[in-house]
Amino acid sequence: MMQSRSKDSPRNLTRRQALKRLSAVVGLAAIIPFRVNATAAEQRKRKIPSSGEPIPVMGLGTARAFDVAGDEKSRASLREVVRLFVEHGGTMIDSSPMYGRAEDVVGDLAADLELDDALFYATKVWTTGREQGIEQMENSFRLLRTPVIELMQVHNLVDTQTHLATIREWIAQKRIRYAGITHYTASAFDDLERLIRSETLDYVQFPYSIVNRQAEQRLIPAAADHGVAVIAHRNFEKGALFRKVRGKPLPAWTAEFDCRSWGNFFLKYLIGDPRVTNVIPATRKPKHLIDNMGAGLGRLPDAAMRRRMVRFFDAL
Repeated sequence: MMQSRSKDSPRNLTRRQALKRLSAVVGLAAIIPFRVNATAAEQRKRKIPSSGEPIPVMGLGTARAFDVAGDEKSRASLREVVRLFVEHGGTMIDSSPMYGRAEDVVGDLAADLELDDALFYATKVWTTGREQGIEQMENSFRLLRTPVIELMQVHNLVDTQTHLATIREWIAQKRIRYAGITHYTASAFDDLERLIRSETLDYVQFPYSIVNRQAEQRLIPAAADHGVAVIAHRNFEKGALFRKVRGKPLPAWTAEFDCRSWGNFFLKYLIGDPRVTNVIPATRKPKHLIDNMGAGLGRLPDAAMRRRMVRFFDAL
């Protein structure tokens, strides 16, 4: 496996930032009734296999949601989303040059909120050629306004070997901490599995939801066997899961794993598998962010309960 990096992040919260976060949480309790007592300490964490570094399982995606204009009106709700994400114990924000202005928006908001030290940046390289990849990754550093990017992923397996070589060089230089690969479609799962088995990787990212369970067959087991962390995206199938349950009450038995909403139901199914390291639902609505973060609190469904969840949802 790739040489492990230190468990201590190069970005540690200062005392001033920690106090600022605490005071903000206290103030928030007066206006947000759902899980206002949630703290960073309560958020469930998983270890990144290659280093043993613990990371909160609940991450934040930026595809589509963070591709907004630069005016204050367009970014106001996203500023609140990022602030609440950190207050509720989140660290990983996943982005990509493919996501329009998302990297720039994340960098702006993190700087404005003085949250950069609290974040685990995950982004991607999505081009062909060594020099083009270097240029694109340097631009990500600039847009995110950071000297260190925690996770750099080869997006959709575009020129994988070329970019992995550069990423490993930059890991040695301590500019990047982890190397990963991604794809957005199940048709690439065989290629992802082959690379997991043949390359030294820290992370793999792919689509995974309660209705798109193909990754459970071979990809997730391969990642577990080779010590590769898993990021699951498209957790809500672009909202299709919510449309299917609209107007339907949660089953009473979901209380057995502290499920408070359909969003919790869909996310807890995923993180109920201990081999899933992170999920990254994207949102631009603060109330949805708070609901999503609730999935990382309390009990999780065991294997038998997860099978029951699948049977129930498939029968709707």
